[in-house]
Formats: sequence, C-alpha cells, structure tokens
Amino acid sequence: MKLRDLLDLTLLAALWGGSFLFMRYAVPDFGVVPLIWLRVALASICLLPLLLLKRQFGALRRQAGALTVMSLFNSGLPFLLIAWATLSITAGLASIMNAMTPVFTALIGALWLGDRLDGRRSLGLLLGLAGVALLAADKADFRPGGSGWAIVAMLLATACYGFAANHTRRYLQGVPALVNATGTQLVSALVLLPPALWSWPERMPGLGPWLAALVLGVACSALAYLLFFRLIARVGASRAVTVTFLVPVFGTLWGALFLGEPVTASMLAGGAVVLLGTGLATGVIGGRPGT
Repeated sequence: MKLRDLLDLTLLAALWGGSFLFMRYAVPDFGVVPLIWLRVALASICLLPLLLLKRQFGALRRQAGALTVMSLFNSGLPFLLIAWATLSITAGLASIMNAMTPVFTALIGALWLGDRLDGRRSLGLLLGLAGVALLAADKADFRPGGSGWAIVAMLLATACYGFAANHTRRYLQGVPALVNATGTQLVSALVLLPPALWSWPERMPGLGPWLAALVLGVACSALAYLLFFRLIARVGASRAVTVTFLVPVFGTLWGALFLGEPVTASMLAGGAVVLLGTGLATGVIGGRPGT
C-alpha cells in the first residue's frame, strides 16, 4: 500500500475501534435502541446527499428488497447486539470479539455458497473459535449480572455481519458500494424509529452522550464507510479487510485510555489467537489474500 492508503487504513481502524468506546459510554444514558437509531439516522443524513449527488438513488430503489434484508444483518441487528453487550463487557473485549467477523463470513460462505475450505482456512476457523473460548473462559457467567449473554450477543453480531457479507455477494453483486451503505443505514433508521421513540429515555442525556452519539453516526459510520469504499477502490477488498487486525488494537487502546478498562493477559492471549485464526481464514496469513 502507498502511504495515503496506510493512513486511510489506520484512520478507519481508529474510527471503528472507537465505535465500541462511544457505544459503551453512551448506551447507559440513551438505552440500546435510541442510541443505535441515532447512529444509523445520522449516518443516513450524511450519506444520502452523496447518493443523490452521484445519481444512484434509482439503484437503491431497485434493490430495496435485498437492501432491506442486508440492513437487518449488516447494521440494525448487529449494532443493537453490540450496544447491548457493551452494557456488560468492556469496549476492548467487544472489539476483540468483533474480529470473528471474517471467520463467520468464511464459515457461512462455505455452508451457503459452497466456498471451498482448505486445511489452512479450516484451521483458521478452529483457532478463531478457540480464541473466543479463551476470552470467555473466565467471563461466561450466565447468572444475573454476569457477562455470559453479552458474549453470546457479540458472537451473534459477528455472525450477522458474516451473513450480510455473503448476502451481498449473492444478491447485490455489482451494486455500487455507496448504494449498499446508504440503503442499509436508511432502512435501519426507518425500521428502528418506532421502537426508538417508544423507548426514548425520560431523562434527557447530557452533552457527553449526545456528542458520543454524534461521533458514532458521523465519524464511525458515515466517514468510516467512505474510507472503506476508497480503500476497496484503491487497493482491493482483500487488502482493505486487513483493517480487521487493527480494530481490536484501537478498541482496546481507547477503552484503556478513556474508560480506564483493564487489559488482562487472557484478553491479549485470546485476542492473539482470534486474530491468528482470522488471518488464516481470510488468507492474509499463510496464503494469498482473498483465497
């Protein structure tokens, strides 16, 4: 990659890693559904003018059915699950577990689309699952107040992302990336509006949570999507996906710096195993990326 692409990749990882910090900070004040509605609504407000400027709204309308399904699994449902999980687990741990997304993408691709899983990729899947088991070993407490269900929610969120990636391959091949991004945020905003209004907090959140929600929508969603699309256009999808390795680094760093979250040996060890499995499953380690 050129220096500009590396800077884009690093900024993207910093933004997506920061999303876990902002969710963990703001969700106690807003509640899960109102915060995520704000995130996707603000992202829609930023992306929709760009879509109209590029005269791609017609493509969004033609793909409304497939985009509705993708909005559920690529934005609405995983965002809700992650926000709920951050009520019980740290931003750093959530960001590490989010690195399982490529592993689930490969697994669902094999089961649904018949993608071949060779020995290297199969080993990556097993290592990814082993890493999650290591991370959850001392945290999978399913009693009231425990974090066991939060870990399950994070795994379900990454499985949603994996399904969405394969759904895009199957039904949205060739659709402009900006159409996919805007459509998923816009549909999610429309679907979440009624429950967000119904569950809106009685006590208005303070300035800090509002700023966190603003950054979530504008920077961690709209701007991050634009950076990701630019990376795909300049260096290809297989290299752009390496952002997966940097997001946990920033997620853990921001959580430690701004929320005082502990970074434990089990987090480091489990995170390393998850990232190794992700690298093998995606072909970044031990093979040509994208194979």
